[in-house]
Amino acid sequence: MSMTATAGRAHSDPHHIGLVIEHPGPAPKRIVTAYGFWVFLLSDIVMFSCFFAAYAVLADQTAGGPKGSEIFEQRNVAIETVCLLLSSFTCGMASIAADVRNRFWFYLGMTVTCVLGLIFLAIEFREFADLVARGYGPSRSAFLTSFFSLVGCHGLHVSAGVLWLLTMMAQVFAKGFRADVLRRMMCFALFWHALDIVWVGVFSVVYLLGSGA
Repeated sequence: MSMTATAGRAHSDPHHIGLVIEHPGPAPKRIVTAYGFWVFLLSDIVMFSCFFAAYAVLADQTAGGPKGSEIFEQRNVAIETVCLLLSSFTCGMASIAADVRNRFWFYLGMTVTCVLGLIFLAIEFREFADLVARGYGPSRSAFLTSFFSLVGCHGLHVSAGVLWLLTMMAQVFAKGFRADVLRRMMCFALFWHALDIVWVGVFSVVYLLGSGA
């Protein structure tokens, strides 16, 4: 575009409303991947929001069965919370190690994250098994149905996260810190941190408020 054409456009459009900014090319794959994964995470948050809403409506519908204050073990919930929050920190350390291509700290951070995630799942599974053994399964009342649905859905996400974590460790072992592997690692870290945020909501709405009911 010539200087005369540019000056003519600036004169006819003094506020530059119609100014066209030319981009050098398509966005990098890392940006596109992150944007797409954020869309997925937002859809997941919408799903959890529905579970939270259902729990809020059905929390008092015990059908003569136990309330949350009668079945929740605060000590176990506290251990679960500490494990998951610490795993978020170690996952962040593994992400930093991946960015600087440090295999030792990457594997260490991912291993600790995996162990903490497995401890969380073991405690949750034992909680569910104990409730079912006492006759407080999801079919006992609407309250327990919503409880098992919300907490169980989060547990399934953590289980998927642990499998994804092991896959990432195997990929780094086989392929190293390639660009595509680092993009997948970024998505995994976003997923794992999102699970921690959801758990804070579960801990606050289900266990803290439920124990005081």
